[in-house]
Amino acid sequence: MPTPISIRLFKLQKITILGSTGTIGLQTLDVIERHADLYEVYALAANSNVDVMVKQCLQFKPKIAVLLNEKSSLDLSVKLKAAGSRTTVISGMAGLEQVSSDAEVDIVMAAIVGAAGLKPAMAAAHAGKRILLANKETLVMAGSLFMQAVKAGGATLLPIDSEHNAIFQVMPPQQLSHLSDSGIRRILLTASGGPFRCYTQTQLEAVTPALALKHPNWVMGAKITIDSATLMNKGLEVIEAHWLFNAKPEQIDVVVHPQSVIHSMVEYIDGSVLAQLGNPDMRTPIAYALAYPNRIESGVASLNLLEIAKLEFEAPDTKRFPCLQLAYDALNVGGTAPAILNAVNEVAVEAFLNNRIHFLSIPILIEKSLNSIQSEPVSSLEQLQDIDAEARQFAQNKLLKFAHKKVLSA
Repeated sequence: MPTPISIRLFKLQKITILGSTGTIGLQTLDVIERHADLYEVYALAANSNVDVMVKQCLQFKPKIAVLLNEKSSLDLSVKLKAAGSRTTVISGMAGLEQVSSDAEVDIVMAAIVGAAGLKPAMAAAHAGKRILLANKETLVMAGSLFMQAVKAGGATLLPIDSEHNAIFQVMPPQQLSHLSDSGIRRILLTASGGPFRCYTQTQLEAVTPALALKHPNWVMGAKITIDSATLMNKGLEVIEAHWLFNAKPEQIDVVVHPQSVIHSMVEYIDGSVLAQLGNPDMRTPIAYALAYPNRIESGVASLNLLEIAKLEFEAPDTKRFPCLQLAYDALNVGGTAPAILNAVNEVAVEAFLNNRIHFLSIPILIEKSLNSIQSEPVSSLEQLQDIDAEARQFAQNKLLKFAHKKVLSA
């Protein structure tokens, strides 16, 4: 019988949580709170949410707190000192990189949304940390560079996305880097289909940010919820799966599964299809990655298959939701194309949330950008940051040009 994890660990595992005030960060803290004998919060990091960060620091007593926004960090420092907290407050990207690579840190939860999460995740990789990767953009923007850093630094990479975590659970570790030679035919990423799965094109023309933010199954942040509604979230996951599992684009299929009970599947050449099932709760993959290769209680309720009664599957509609195909296109082009895709999508989603463009304009803006900005072979992080800035500026210029139109022209 395996020795319980609480006995096997010779010391508390110290963890840095990047994005502690977001959905994944909050759920990570929920799991950690259940296992205070196993984990200790070393650092908490976020963008600018002072009020939530104050509460977290007073409860979990991290050694360091980081806010990317300098003004917010000064405010946080004042409030923590007034409350008698001993937590040291630092700020900026340098602060994020510091708490991601500090020698005292064992585990880094990389859950900062967007391109801002790239550099601290890279710092954790170079420092050889156990990285719990919830930031999609790290692999989408810099997949080759990040995987090289993981290997060179001797880091352990564990995916937090429910889909990739599911694949990791049903794919033996020795097969992760040799997909083509391991008897695996394909990976099947499941997608809920989002809130507009059954909408007609006419109905999609009436979509508002408020409607798009109502995901039928998952509780997530605003950006990822919109990505789920456009199916871009699944497109980004296709690119992630390519890097995580060394899979060719044609080996990665997407299947719409409205119940979100099967989180993904792996098909083998002998006809076997292995699936990981569970309630749609991110605490499951978080707990799995925290304790790997052991398992700990996550707080997630048991799955009641009798209550669910049926599981449905259908093909994704890339005509109504072209973002998924755009992601495949960017992956096939390679180089900096996925970074361009990601940057413009972030600009488009923000514009939609601010009522500057229509829901249907998001894929149009992305396609225009991919067709206009030349992809280059990836050579450095600095190059990717330049490409990211160029793509964002291109998208902003397009938004200004078409600001008077309800839907951008194709």
